[in-house]
Amino acid sequence: MDAGPEHLDAAKAKNLTAALRATTDRLFQLVLDSDPDILKATLHNPNLSDDHLLVMLKRRDLPEELPKLIHQRRKKNLSHQLMVALAKNPTTPGSLIRNLLPHLRMFELVDLCFIPGVTADQRLAAERAIIQRLPTTPLGNKITIARRATANVVGELLKEGDPRTLEACLNSSRVKEAAVFQLLNGPASTATTISMIARNSRWNQRPNIRMAILKNRLTPAIWFTIWLPTLPVVLINQLLASRRLSPQQKVLIQAELKNRTKRH
Repeated sequence: MDAGPEHLDAAKAKNLTAALRATTDRLFQLVLDSDPDILKATLHNPNLSDDHLLVMLKRRDLPEELPKLIHQRRKKNLSHQLMVALAKNPTTPGSLIRNLLPHLRMFELVDLCFIPGVTADQRLAAERAIIQRLPTTPLGNKITIARRATANVVGELLKEGDPRTLEACLNSSRVKEAAVFQLLNGPASTATTISMIARNSRWNQRPNIRMAILKNRLTPAIWFTIWLPTLPVVLINQLLASRRLSPQQKVLIQAELKNRTKRH
């Protein structure tokens, strides 16, 4: 015989009361309960500690309002661990995440971008927070970030054009060709950074990167000497037509064309 509504209500009331009065050990079980009302009730239990909340926030299936309720109840004494846990939970609303991110450490923000189940909004917010801090980030940390961060963050580091971080950026598995291309065509490129890209085995075989290097008026002559003999005549003529080259670079290109004519 099925239990009637009155019996179910009584059972629910009993469970809610238990959640309100549970001991510390029992709370570790209750924060894993599937009933949203039970979870909400545990928030009013005087025995509830940060350890219980950290266990709860590891769940990826929390009701949407739970992270917000946790923050409201712990707002005045929110520990750093809870801030991190709230920021990492996929059900935490975007508005709350934006309030939490300024309190997270740089590498906590980097890790947030890669946790399983992270939402696009969480990742984007974390990336923005990282990028905002880059100008005041110590060099050693920037190099580590270049090795570990997302493509968007590494791309921002590339824009700085700092030779001290460039190698780590170029060797990042996440950096995109477009970011390297943007550096070569941007105001931060120098003869030094251009040569670093030209020497990098990951990038120096890419046709678009080679052409971007050869079209930069700051590119040292050595790269024209090495690469021009490998290019088809049609590309050499395209280079010669570029208005961005220095007179010395055009002399090198014209010399290569003359050599081609003599050989034929």
